[in-house]
Amino acid sequence: MSVYIFDTETTGFTDTAIVEAAWIKVSTINNLFSPDGVFVQRYNPGKPIECGALATHHILDEELDGWPHSSEFQLPADAEYLVGHNVDYDWRAIGSPEIKRICTSAISKELWKGADSHSQSALLYFLSEDRIRTREKLKNAHSAMQDVENCLELLHHIIVATGVTTWEALYELSEKSRIPTIMPFGKHSGEEIKSIPSGYKSWALANMTNLDPYLRIALGGKNA
Repeated sequence: MSVYIFDTETTGFTDTAIVEAAWIKVSTINNLFSPDGVFVQRYNPGKPIECGALATHHILDEELDGWPHSSEFQLPADAEYLVGHNVDYDWRAIGSPEIKRICTSAISKELWKGADSHSQSALLYFLSEDRIRTREKLKNAHSAMQDVENCLELLHHIIVATGVTTWEALYELSEKSRIPTIMPFGKHSGEEIKSIPSGYKSWALANMTNLDPYLRIALGGKNA
């Protein structure tokens, strides 16, 4: 079983291209800290980096001269599961390959509803028994490899808290956690989806063609 904990740094939200990619390969769910492989590399996106993205990762355009083009990145052929915090962003940034995705953000929001923030860094503080150590680890957050290492630590907390023993069980938990219970927009915004009239649900499914696939499931549509 090949599982890749994955993160990217990108040019931003418009026509997104990666400028850095990193992964840690693991296989045994109860032995995360003995990885089977590690990878990190920068890429030239062939376009300017947006200032919003630059303010996050601080990778300058001129530092990417001579690196492979972003389009050259590919996940290893043996990848079966992709793990990340808000994993869909990074998955889309590399072209949305066919792979099962495990979202630590979605699971964390279900597990630790009392946390005041569910960003990866905030969750590591929330779960930390040594915040000085955590602060040192987080100083380099938003470099791709550091974010992968932080995700690995968060994943460990999730596995301990849930007691899952297989990657498939963790994937199923992620899929379930992604399905919203509150309507995020429209005339029923803020209402529990289970309480929304069935007629509105049917109308939304028939007419809102760009619905998030997990919201579609919540409204009674087909699986994502």
